[in-house]
Amino acid sequence: MSEIEEILQKITELRKELENLIEQKKNLIDPEVVVASQMLDSILNEYNKIVKSKTDS
Repeated sequence: MSEIEEILQKITELRKELENLIEQKKNLIDPEVVVASQMLDSILNEYNKIVKSKTDS
């Protein structure tokens, strides 16, 4: 599996986790929801950086 495929899989997992937490907590500022959102943001930033570096090459 390529690096991008691994990251896309992780994005999907984190997105599902975030959706589940939001459904459970019913509160977008719950600390667990915020942490999950930050984790997803981080991996999305990593994905964007990789895609940008590949298109710049």
